[in-house]
Amino acid sequence: MARNKEVVVLIIDVGPTMHGVLPEVEKVCTMLVLKKLIYGKTDEVGIVLFGTEETKNDLQKEVGGYLHVLVLQDIKVVDSDVMDSLHELQRGTHNGDFLDAIVVGMDMLIKKFGPAHKGKHRLCLITNAQHEIKEPDEGTKADQVDTIGQLMKTHGVRLECILIKSKLAGSVQQKIIDENIYLLNQFSRNTISKIIHVDGPRSLLGALKTRNISPVTVYRGDLELSSSMKIKVWVYKKTSEEKFPTLKKYSDKAPVTDRFATHELKIDYEYKSAEDSDKVIPPEQRIRGYRYGPQVVPISSAEWEAVKFKPDKSLKLLGFTDISNIFRHYYMKDVYVFIPEPGNAKAILAVSSLARSMKEMNKAAILRCVWRQGQGSVVVGVLTPNISSEDNIPDSFYLNVLPFAEDVREYRFPSFSDLPTSRQPNELQQEASDNLVKALDLAPPGEEEALKPDFTPNPVLQRFFHTLDLRSKYSDAELPPLDASVKMIMGADPDLLYPQYLDYFQCQFELKNNPKKRGNSKRALKEEPFNSNENAGVEGEATDVLRIDSSAAKVEKIGDLHPIDDFVEMMARRDSSKWVEKAIKDMQDYIYNLLENSYRGDNHLKAIECLIALRKGCIMEQEPKKFNEFMHLLYENRKILELNDFLNLLSLKGIGLISKTEAPDSEVDVEAKISPVKSEINSQ
Repeated sequence: MARNKEVVVLIIDVGPTMHGVLPEVEKVCTMLVLKKLIYGKTDEVGIVLFGTEETKNDLQKEVGGYLHVLVLQDIKVVDSDVMDSLHELQRGTHNGDFLDAIVVGMDMLIKKFGPAHKGKHRLCLITNAQHEIKEPDEGTKADQVDTIGQLMKTHGVRLECILIKSKLAGSVQQKIIDENIYLLNQFSRNTISKIIHVDGPRSLLGALKTRNISPVTVYRGDLELSSSMKIKVWVYKKTSEEKFPTLKKYSDKAPVTDRFATHELKIDYEYKSAEDSDKVIPPEQRIRGYRYGPQVVPISSAEWEAVKFKPDKSLKLLGFTDISNIFRHYYMKDVYVFIPEPGNAKAILAVSSLARSMKEMNKAAILRCVWRQGQGSVVVGVLTPNISSEDNIPDSFYLNVLPFAEDVREYRFPSFSDLPTSRQPNELQQEASDNLVKALDLAPPGEEEALKPDFTPNPVLQRFFHTLDLRSKYSDAELPPLDASVKMIMGADPDLLYPQYLDYFQCQFELKNNPKKRGNSKRALKEEPFNSNENAGVEGEATDVLRIDSSAAKVEKIGDLHPIDDFVEMMARRDSSKWVEKAIKDMQDYIYNLLENSYRGDNHLKAIECLIALRKGCIMEQEPKKFNEFMHLLYENRKILELNDFLNLLSLKGIGLISKTEAPDSEVDVEAKISPVKSEINSQ
C-alpha cells in the first residue's frame, strides 16, 4: 500500500428526511472523488447508503439484520465509474440506522485490508441524525457504540460525521436528535472521531475534506527566550493555501494503440554561441550573467554560495509588546502553531506558564524564526497565546508572519473632524453609515457566523473542478452556468438586511454633478499661486488641492513638454503602487536638472512651478519626508548649483517645508509652514 494512500468509505443517509439535501450531497461527494483523481490517483473509495428500500451487504447475508443498508460501490481505486455512481443517488423510503451502516463500512475495510493492516482509513458519515437507533439485542446503545469504537481503534479507522441541520419532520422529536448526537460524540472516547455541524448546502461544500494531510513539523528545537532560558517546542503549519492542481502539458503524438504512453511533453533548451550560432554551449561552459547597467556581470554558483546569507536554525525572542500594537491586517502568509515537545513535562509546564502570563497581561511576543539551517529568508512573526479548554490538551501558541517596513504602505486619510462644519456628516448620515456597516457584519453579536472559514470552499476552485468534471465527459461542452451553491458564496446573502440599509444610506447623501470641466484641477496645479498663509486657516485642506483625473491616458515618465501634466498623470495611476514613488523621484530629478542646467536663472520660474506641483502631490499622497529631504538637498548644493537667487525667490513666494498641519507624518514644526526654506534650515 502506498505511503500516502487513503481509503475512504462514504456512508450516506438517503432516508426520507434527507431528500431535500441529497442534490448537494451528490455534488460534494462527486467533488471529493474528482479531487482524489487529481491529487491521489491511488486512493480508494467505497460507498454505503442507508435508509434504502433495498438491502445489499455481506453482513445481512452472513449473520442477518442490517436491513435497508446498501453497498452501492465496493472499495476500489477512484475512477470515473465511482463518480458516475454518485450522480442521482436513489431516494430511500425507510428510516436508516447509522450504527448499522458504520458496522457495514467497518466490515468492508476489514475484509479488504485484513486485521493487521493499519493505514489511512476513514469512515465519512453524512446524515441529519433524525432517525431513532434500534435497541440492540444485548446491552444498551452506549455499549454498542463502545464496542464499535474499540473495533475502530484496533484497526486504526477514523470517523468523520457531517451532521446536517434541517427542519424536523412531523414525527421526529428533538430528543431523538440529541440522543444520536450523544452517541456520535461517544465515539471520540475510543477512536479518532469528529462531528461537523453544517446548516445548509453552502457550508456542506467545505465540510467534506478531500485529503487529511498528516501534519509535518517545520521546526523541532529550542524556543530561546534568553541565552539561559530555552523551551523545547515543535512547530506545525496550522493553515495552508489550497492551490490549483499542477497542470502539465499534454502530448497527443503517442500512438493510440500504445497503452503505456505517458503523453508527457519534454522540453529541452539549447544555448548557442553569440559569435557562432551553430555552436552549442555545453552546461559546464555556461555561467549566469546579471545586468548591471549596460554591462552583464557573470556570477558562478560557487560565488553565489560564498556570499549567500546562511543563518543558523533558531527561534529567538526579540521582545514583548502589547497585543493592541499588532494590527490584524499586518498578518501575512500561513499561520503556525507552537506546541511543547510531546512527552516533555517541563516544556509543557513552561509553555503553559508563558502563555497564561501573556494572556493575563495582554501581551504578544515578537520572534525571529529560521526554520532550517542555512535558510535564506528570515521570518519575523508575532506569537500569541492559545489557552486550551481541554484538560488533556496543553496550551500552545499561534505565530503570524509580520511584514518588514518596506512591505507596509499606510494609506492615511484626513479625518472628517478636520473639515469645516458644512462638510461634516449630520446625525442622520452618520446613523445611516453605522447601520450599513453593522448590516455587513458576518458575525453579528448573538448570532452564528456566516461563511465560516472552515466550511467555506474557494469558489474559484469549486468552479474549476465543476468544469473539469463536465469537460472530462464532454470535451466540447460549453462552460456550465455558475453552480447555485457557489453563487450563494460569491453573491449577496439573502439573510443579510444590508440592501434596505444601502437604500437608506443612498437617500441620506445627495449626489451632484461637478460643474468644473475635466482638466481644471491640472491647470490649477500648474497655475494656482501657492500661498501657505492662505491655506493655513483650515487643517487638511492642502490635501484636497490635488485632484486627480484618472480617466486620462497613462503616462510612464515626465517629459520636457508638459512636465506638470505628466507628473499629475503618473500620480493618478493606481494599477501599481510604484507610480507614486516613481512620479516623485522623476519630478525631483527633473527639477534638479532644470537648476543644474540653468543659465543666469532662466529655468528658475519653471523649476518653481514644478516644485509647487511636487509639494502638493507629496501632501496629497502623505509623503512629506521625500519633499523635505529634497529641499534640504537643494540647500546643501546651493553653492554648486548657484541657487542663492532661486532660494530668495522661494522665500518671497512663501514656499517652505511641509509641516505637521499639512501632513501628520511630517517632522517639521508648524512654524515652518510660513518660514522661508533658508531660515528653516539654518535654524536646525
